[in-house]
Amino acid sequence: MVKLARRMDTLPPYLFAALDERRRAIEARGVEVISLGIGDPDLPSIPSAIEAVQREAARAENHRYPRYDGLPAFREALSAHYARRFGVTLDPERETLTVIGSKEGLAHLIWAYVEPGDVVLSPDPSYPVYAAHTGLAGGEVYSLPLRAERGFLPDLDSIPENVADRAKLLFLNYPNNPTGATCDLDFLRDAVEWCRCRGILLVHDAAYVEMTLEGEPAHSVLEVDGAKDVAIEFYSLSKPFNMTGWRLGAAVGNAQAIAALGRIKNNTDSGQWHAIQYAGAAALNNGPEAFFAEMNGIYRSRRDRLSAGFDRLGWEVEPPKATFYVWAPVPGGDDRAFAARLLDAGVVVVPGSGYGEHGKGYVRLCLTVSERDIDRAIERIAALTPSPFAR
Repeated sequence: MVKLARRMDTLPPYLFAALDERRRAIEARGVEVISLGIGDPDLPSIPSAIEAVQREAARAENHRYPRYDGLPAFREALSAHYARRFGVTLDPERETLTVIGSKEGLAHLIWAYVEPGDVVLSPDPSYPVYAAHTGLAGGEVYSLPLRAERGFLPDLDSIPENVADRAKLLFLNYPNNPTGATCDLDFLRDAVEWCRCRGILLVHDAAYVEMTLEGEPAHSVLEVDGAKDVAIEFYSLSKPFNMTGWRLGAAVGNAQAIAALGRIKNNTDSGQWHAIQYAGAAALNNGPEAFFAEMNGIYRSRRDRLSAGFDRLGWEVEPPKATFYVWAPVPGGDDRAFAARLLDAGVVVVPGSGYGEHGKGYVRLCLTVSERDIDRAIERIAALTPSPFAR
């Protein structure tokens, strides 16, 4: 047997792949599973995208290799959306780049900047890709705890100067996965200035920026004056447009970072299919605000339904103000044992420790099932004997 590269030792099994494997094993025993696990919208994609991809798939010119940097029509539509939505001006040629879903772009950006011994500042808990690819690139993750008492915001001032001196990247993600937390523009302004003073690239994962359930709409980091000097942002069509399977997103912001990411991608992939990029342009150009409002209304209703069920169980959980995730503290504190117990009852939730050390004691639930299935999941949890919520 050929020996694997040592870098594979840094790579744990992907959280959601392992979760899906366990779900299939439960289903094989004849148990019908209600999955509140993976954040995959259950509702149809935005109609304008569906219409456009059907049309563009029939055009022979779209069957050839796509442009490496992305279709101009998509990048121009994205720039126009940023101008309307955030008041941010982007140069489509220099400050935007199509990615095959923001996951791919986030992973490849790390390879453009991180060398062995470099530090990446990453929130904890966080999307697993940040830490996984830092390890593959030979970098070191310095975890920034996200705690409830701070509103799940990292304390940048607590980072030791000798750590900051070695740091290349700071990852932020608001609205946040997995906690559902939001941040205001003042926080982003402070983060931009913190990175500027230390020569660190701020990487804002804005996959959920269109998914605000309460309060003012979420912000782009590029709304901060001068942010493009030190920041790159990843915008995704996956969750807000119900297009997870389409694999379409974009990197925007700092032109040097965009060019560096483009060089990595040019040597790695051949770009996203033009028909999908035309569909993305149609989605962005045809009043997506009404679609966002409709989807967010549905998720808000589901959130409230789940919260009412938690109240009946005696499970004290703070309803999220954004995203379609609910970050719930676990009775007794053992998130993996709690998730396993629910899985045996046919309800999938994600143990918080899969998102990092500071995710221990929580589980993440997704609002990507019908209200009927939410009610059924609550009934199954309520039927557990003995009750995990007994005092």
